[in-house]
Parts: sequence; C-alpha cells; structure tokens
Amino acid sequence: MTRETVGKVASDLLVKAPETKSPIEQMRENLTDYEKNIWECVDRCKKDFPGDFYIVVITKNERLMPNVFRNFFYGRLSCPTPDYDQTVYKFKRKDNAPIFMWVIPSRDASFHLKDNALYVAPEERELLKYVLAFEDGTLFKLAKELNGEKEESVELEEPIGKYARIALGK
Repeated sequence: MTRETVGKVASDLLVKAPETKSPIEQMRENLTDYEKNIWECVDRCKKDFPGDFYIVVITKNERLMPNVFRNFFYGRLSCPTPDYDQTVYKFKRKDNAPIFMWVIPSRDASFHLKDNALYVAPEERELLKYVLAFEDGTLFKLAKELNGEKEESVELEEPIGKYARIALGK
C-alpha cells in the first residue's frame, strides 16, 4: 500500500472547497495522536531524567504548505522560557502524570485574542488568560521561579541539583 505525501495531500486540500467542519471538530481531529505522543515522550524522558521534568510541545507551520501543522514533543529538566506556539507540561514522577501548565498560540492568534479580548468566546477565555499572562511577563516569572532563578538575574537563588548540573554541563 502506497501512501500519499504530505505535500500532495496539502496541495489537494488547498484546491478543494473548504469543508463545513467547525473549528472544534477540526481541533479534535488534529489532536487524535497528541495524547499518545505526550506519553511516548514521557516514556523516553523517564529513562533519561531521574526526577520531575517538563514536556514541551512546539507547533510549527510548514512554510510551503500553509495548511500543514506539526507538533514536536521533547523533554527537559528545566522549565522553558514561554514562547509562541508552545505548550508546556510538568511531569511529576510521584504522581506519574503530566500536569498542564500553559499553552501559547501563534503570535498572530495571540495578538488577535488580545486585541479582541472583550469578544472572545467563552470556550477561548482560558487561552486568552495564558496569552495575557505571557504578554505581561507572569509566565516568564513563573518559569524563573520554577528553575530557582533570581527574579531580575540569570543567577540561581539556591544550589541546583546534581542532575540539573549535568544537564547544564556544570
């Protein structure tokens, strides 16, 4: 059985008349493998990281195929700096569960939400909350706090653990 390439499928969809699916239905279809990929990333990271760690999901739009988005899943010991097209989870080993921390949509979507804050649909209000926390620096402060960094410096407030030193090359 031969499969069509992503480029062929994307170009066929661009020519085809738009479907009448709601954005929520489209989102559900896009996320069918999302949870499976989160757990695959957790399983990989559990082998590499002895304690708690973070799962970061970066969403990228293919430049030449505007209707193709890809999610990239990776783990790290430190909390990442918040950025556009990013979703972050903290994996607590004792609970054996990823805890959702934040999601920040694309730059354009973030600006659109912020500029139209009064008109945002109820189901998008939580997303708006994360966008506003990103814009005002609240998420950045949270990331620094979780990493044990001083508020206005790159210095650490407390000695970092053995595994964090290894990850940082110290």
